[in-house]
Amino acid sequence: MSGSYGRFAWFYDKLQRDVPYAQMAKLFDGFIKKYSSENEVVVDLACGTGNLSEKMYRLGYDVIGVDLSQEMLNEALEKKFDRDLDISYLCQSMTELDLMGAADVIICVLDSLNHLDSADELAKTFERVSMFTCDGGLFIFDVNTLYKHRQILGCNSFVYDMEGLMCVWQNELSDDDSVTVTLDFFEEQTDGRYERFTESFREIVYAEEEIDKLLEINGFEILGKYDDFSESPLKDESQRALYVCRRLAR
Repeated sequence: MSGSYGRFAWFYDKLQRDVPYAQMAKLFDGFIKKYSSENEVVVDLACGTGNLSEKMYRLGYDVIGVDLSQEMLNEALEKKFDRDLDISYLCQSMTELDLMGAADVIICVLDSLNHLDSADELAKTFERVSMFTCDGGLFIFDVNTLYKHRQILGCNSFVYDMEGLMCVWQNELSDDDSVTVTLDFFEEQTDGRYERFTESFREIVYAEEEIDKLLEINGFEILGKYDDFSESPLKDESQRALYVCRRLAR
């Protein structure tokens, strides 16, 4: 898995400005209260710049944010100190998650698992999550669906025009249904010129049966599969599959 998103960290929040973090946190809080007897420590795995971490913290949880990109974490730390947030941040890979103790809830969303390099890395991540989730604790995560890779991302291009910044998002769909994403950022400088920065990454897709089997192997029961960030059931046109799982007693 790639270790950094470089310059992308500077633009991440602008690109994610429409992500409903408050809605997500409220939904996850509802799942936690419904399904888990222990609900104090929440790990935000692949936390990025800490937006969801902050929302969960403001709901009363002890939050640990984990991300492989130090650049992303630097942005999260700046928010932490500016807003006086008592959130811990760790620079770690999902495949090598190593906590001081077990967490009550581990959350990994916004297709972060699709950014892993292989199904083997997904298996390693599930193994580490299982190791550090307490008995009865929850694992909440999402993945992009095959429908999204083929029908929405595909070989399509998107343009985002923001104040002082333009992003051209180009996708390339491969025969294995993975998508290579190239982002060209054009940032306005103080003299009116635009400077270009480019980032590229790959997202892979997993079969539902493969995910279910890995969860079973690692001691999780599936409590629900939902359409995007909702409590509606999955459908053929779902772009995001949200899983809510519980760690069985060892």
